Amino acid sequence: MTPMLLVLRALGLGDLLVAVPALRGLRRAYPGHRLVLATSRWLTPVADLIGGIDELLPVPGLDAALPFAAGEVDIAVNMHGSGARSRQLIDALEARRTMVHRVPTVDGAGGDRLPAWRDDLNERERWTRLVGAFGVAADPLDVQLTVPATAPAVEGATVVHVGAAYGARRWPQERFAVVARALADAGHDVIFTGSDAERERAARVAGAASLGTERVLAGRTALPALAALIAGARLVVSADTGAAHLASAYRRPSVVIFGPASPGEWGPPPGPHVVLTDERLRRGDVFAPDPDPALLAVSPQDVLAAVARLHV
Repeated sequence: MTPMLLVLRALGLGDLLVAVPALRGLRRAYPGHRLVLATSRWLTPVADLIGGIDELLPVPGLDAALPFAAGEVDIAVNMHGSGARSRQLIDALEARRTMVHRVPTVDGAGGDRLPAWRDDLNERERWTRLVGAFGVAADPLDVQLTVPATAPAVEGATVVHVGAAYGARRWPQERFAVVARALADAGHDVIFTGSDAERERAARVAGAASLGTERVLAGRTALPALAALIAGARLVVSADTGAAHLASAYRRPSVVIFGPASPGEWGPPPGPHVVLTDERLRRGDVFAPDPDPALLAVSPQDVLAAVARLHV
């Protein structure tokens, strides 16, 4: 029977994409294992783009136990975080080998052999460091995804991704509109993306920019189609969201506006990417309903100047 390697990462798109380098390292280190990724169901299409993942196990966060008997999993890796609950789910598997950070409330004094969680790491480095502590070589810059087989809805589009999961990361609509109008005037084929819940916001931005609703793909673009759109994009303008991480994965020029999260932890790898923020003003509450001051410090003129630096 093929041994199982299970990785827990039941979060969002950007969270999964920063774990890609560590997942690739695990795949190379354990070619004979069945690699099962326990993550959010809606991320299923992304697993195919990562490559090397044999099965996606949909899990609704950390509320329920993982559906395996004790000892059924050979290697268990906690890439969800460093909290007690995710560790309890991993420990309950009783795997032959586990790869986890030290959790003081779980491990006590006996956890010194485990790598400690560090707040000062980029997320890609965090997870390659974790698996590296257990002898798995992984390159934090190994972020590339396979390009979807579907053709992009618009080839060479300038993708303006207007949404974000929480208000703290939502750059004001009127600023997106100023940027979109200026880019359209400069000859860019501007397309607005976002989730279904963000379609109305995207339509308002398009309207304020005097651009037609046919340019609004928010809510009409499934994950593979969004990935194809960004893989073929001329430029991506986004807050710190999954769309920005897709631009990194496909090395497409991007301008990323950061607010509550630090670019040091979540910023893109080296490449044609410009990060805009004001670290001095950061409030840092990622779940706040209103935009972080570090995000509000970025003006439309700052974004347009960054686009000019990218020469796109």
